[in-house]
Amino acid sequence: MADNRVIQGRMQTPESLAELIEGDSVMDAEPIEDADMDCPECGENVVTVGYMPSALAFVTGYKCQECDWSDTERD
Repeated sequence: MADNRVIQGRMQTPESLAELIEGDSVMDAEPIEDADMDCPECGENVVTVGYMPSALAFVTGYKCQECDWSDTERD
């Protein structure tokens, strides 16, 4: 599967999706995957991406493909 996905009508790379969720630049990002959940706000598909906002942190980010909803789990 391709690493890039269409999120809210724009093509996103794993890094650009991670930056969209984080609101800041990230060091590294894993491939975008489908999350096993629907958006709690609009019911559409949710994708997930793992990323490192810094050398000492790993975050799993979740983003709806259709609306502004996003969430994170920090390790």
